[in-house]
Amino acid sequence: MLTKIKYALLGILLWWNASPLVAGGPSDFTPHGTQPHLDYSLQVSGDCRGCHDGLSNGVFRQFLPSNTWGGSMMAHAGRDPLFWAALDVANNDIPGVGEWCLRCHAPQAFMEGRVKGVAGGSTGCALQGDYAASDDGPNDFSGVGCHLCHRQVKPASPFPPPAKHDSGNIVLDDNNQCGEFSGPCRYGPYKYEENDPLTPPHASAYSPFVKQGEFCGSCHDVTSPIVNGSAAKTLILSNGTDTGIPFPIERTFSEWKASAFGNVLFNDGFADREPSTDEGRFGRTCQSCHMPKSTSPEAFACMMTSPGSRAGNLPVHEFVGANVWMLTVVKNLYGMALDRVVDLDASIARTLDMLQNRSATMAVSLDPFGGPGQNLTARVRVTNLSGHKLPTGYSEGRRMWLNVEARDANGALIFESGAYNAGTAVLTEDAQAKVYEVQQGMWNSTTNNCDIKDSMNRKEFHFVLNNCIAKDNRIPPQGFTGALDPEIRPVNYVYPETSPGSGVLVNYDDTTYTIPVPNGTPLPVSVRARLQHQVASKEYIEFLSREATTHNFPSENTMCAPRVLSSGPRTQTRAAFMVDQWNTTNKSPPVVMEDVTATTAVR
Repeated sequence: MLTKIKYALLGILLWWNASPLVAGGPSDFTPHGTQPHLDYSLQVSGDCRGCHDGLSNGVFRQFLPSNTWGGSMMAHAGRDPLFWAALDVANNDIPGVGEWCLRCHAPQAFMEGRVKGVAGGSTGCALQGDYAASDDGPNDFSGVGCHLCHRQVKPASPFPPPAKHDSGNIVLDDNNQCGEFSGPCRYGPYKYEENDPLTPPHASAYSPFVKQGEFCGSCHDVTSPIVNGSAAKTLILSNGTDTGIPFPIERTFSEWKASAFGNVLFNDGFADREPSTDEGRFGRTCQSCHMPKSTSPEAFACMMTSPGSRAGNLPVHEFVGANVWMLTVVKNLYGMALDRVVDLDASIARTLDMLQNRSATMAVSLDPFGGPGQNLTARVRVTNLSGHKLPTGYSEGRRMWLNVEARDANGALIFESGAYNAGTAVLTEDAQAKVYEVQQGMWNSTTNNCDIKDSMNRKEFHFVLNNCIAKDNRIPPQGFTGALDPEIRPVNYVYPETSPGSGVLVNYDDTTYTIPVPNGTPLPVSVRARLQHQVASKEYIEFLSREATTHNFPSENTMCAPRVLSSGPRTQTRAAFMVDQWNTTNKSPPVVMEDVTATTAVR
């Protein structure tokens, strides 16, 4: 293992003194972490199914690792059509940058040398397999697999600044021995005593790292690529100051680390804790929420052991997030071929539960009302229950908003803010609308402005070119201490401190609505507020389609000839294929997270 880590760090140092980034030039976009051509290849996830899959047993499928992983976005990161449409735009903006994207979305291909520095590598044209092919054999479209995570180790030393242990810059164990077994270890959260009947029949070792937030942060902080010692894009502040900080594209891990969930943990959040002490006074790790322990009395991890052998001590590999829509797209496209319909349905249900029961609360209050002919004042408070900003993650087109309606005693609509038309996917951003989002853009040195729209007033989403943040009003997590950190602080929005001088921001947002109530309105008036979450806006989908048309992107099979796939875009551009899926799945319908109504007093 140390040999491989030294090899990875040596590679970083060699690139440290190389020439600066030139867009379109022969640049290495992935110089950090473990590099391709492992001594011991990653095993396909299908190899794990025999022991860790519940097959047709519905009871066991709810907690066994292969089933719960198999329905997650982790398992389908290489099948996500939105990713592929965005990849084409990224490669058009900075040729070759797709290597950096595919390191996370197709790690099997990257580690085995089919991405970095090969013809078609940055576009995904050198990938083997097919979208609809199973995980039982070699298939580069199978996303983030079992072996990648279970071979990950904490870097022996920091990467040379400004590089960080993020953006998929992971380090893998590539040692030739693990205990009595040849080959690298598979690391997990369990310590086995001699003759323990639960000891795995393969190379395994205990690792505290798999229980720590930093383990997830290796992919869930995403930074502008560090190429030849420099960032492709650096963060420019609203006053035009170039901070020199590599642009923070996503910061889910950093948001958690600066929250009460992460910053109260021993050793800066990365302590060696046993599973029983992950929570409570020690805070909560990413795994606590996204890999909660099974509550089933029959919980077990391997079909070779007995049901109940892991009762109360089996982290479920659900990796649940907020992407109900894309899970539905993947299910419709590939679920039957992959025999993953049941597992995808379970992931969709878990995702809805996360959004609707574990992410936020909302309260609606009404000020004393003078009656028809007067304005009614409604106040809506949204409280973030998650361990990071709400919403978080990939910023392109992702948003959350308040839809507020007022109706009279007969149910007639007299006021609406944040109206959404499900048929057209248009969100009306009226003067009082509250939309929670981060808007990243490109700095215009002529106008001294962070541009998020083109000359025709259309929103743009060039995430590899972005170097400024025009807006970030996403709700902070509890105990958030990042108010002064330029990478994660609110932008063009103010969240007050919990107490003056504390440096800790509140984890809620208050919005006041002024509702005109016409004379003669039958009373009482009811005010209904709904908190909605959407994965991909119409503006984002239209942007991807527009880019493909403007720049004449070819269809997948044309672009990747002579390779020909039997599923996925094939004869379409990746963007056109994505538009088709968007249209056939109700245009990325928003999920109602909270729904609360308040009514004026009856007079």
